[in-house]
Amino acid sequence: MERFEETPASPGTGTGDDLVLPFQAERAGASGRLARLGPLVDQILTRHAYPEPVSKLLGEAVVLTALLGASLKFEGTFIFQAVTDGPVDLLVADYRTPGKLRAYARFDAEKVAALGDRQGQGSLLGHGHLAMTIDQGPETERYQGIVPLEGGGLNEAADVYFRQSEQLPTYIRLAVARHYDGATGRQSWRAGGLLLQHLTREGGAISRADEDGWNRARTLAATVEDAELVDPMLAPDRLLYRLFHEEGVRAFRAGQLEAYCRCSEKRVRDLLGSFSGEELADMVERDHIHVTCEFCNRKYSFPAREYLDRKN
Repeated sequence: MERFEETPASPGTGTGDDLVLPFQAERAGASGRLARLGPLVDQILTRHAYPEPVSKLLGEAVVLTALLGASLKFEGTFIFQAVTDGPVDLLVADYRTPGKLRAYARFDAEKVAALGDRQGQGSLLGHGHLAMTIDQGPETERYQGIVPLEGGGLNEAADVYFRQSEQLPTYIRLAVARHYDGATGRQSWRAGGLLLQHLTREGGAISRADEDGWNRARTLAATVEDAELVDPMLAPDRLLYRLFHEEGVRAFRAGQLEAYCRCSEKRVRDLLGSFSGEELADMVERDHIHVTCEFCNRKYSFPAREYLDRKN
């Protein structure tokens, strides 16, 4: 652990992209995590031909999943899933320890286009529910929290989740944007997020000083701008110092993140083996069965006879 000073950041504390940086604002009695995503979120979002508002929405889901999944202290998976009646009817992201992320969105292109200038999160999502699940493996019981989506965005739903499930004062800010690289001449997606929580004393008692400290920390957190959260030239630890230096901010070692996918030829073959001969026959196109992974968009192709003969 190290205390921030106005000197170049030390290696390993959070000076680049695709990381989650835990921190504590000691005087304010608050702790949190700062996420900064570069190549990882660009890879996830550009694998599919998502309309820009859908990309931004899924990018926020990825950032939120990184912020929450990074809190896992054991081997397991944090799963984020939003099911709605809106143009984007399904968002899925999961964080697998230590630091592996994947995500995808399902949407109706015509409904998204029909929104025109009204493509805010509330319009894209509509109504439904947001489920956050912690899975420690097949021999353990899953923990799941579910909150309603009532025409608002992911920030609002996450706030409701923490109030109801964790009963812990929490502030969350998410940002997703395209960044133009003058050196390469291309645009890429970037994302960032800040999660701040109130530290309660043993026994749960909250004093007036505690409340004042939390109010100060939350007010400072609310001054962060979207551009600061995604800026590749502003190191995450420098941003924390900019926000909370008066509160004695300390950063801990950053957790690195990477994009991943669970799909493989064996998994797809096993999946096809679970279908009936009639179902497989409906999948045949030009004597082959084609499967596309929803997460990484990788395409698999198998001779249809290989499966149909086996079922007959």
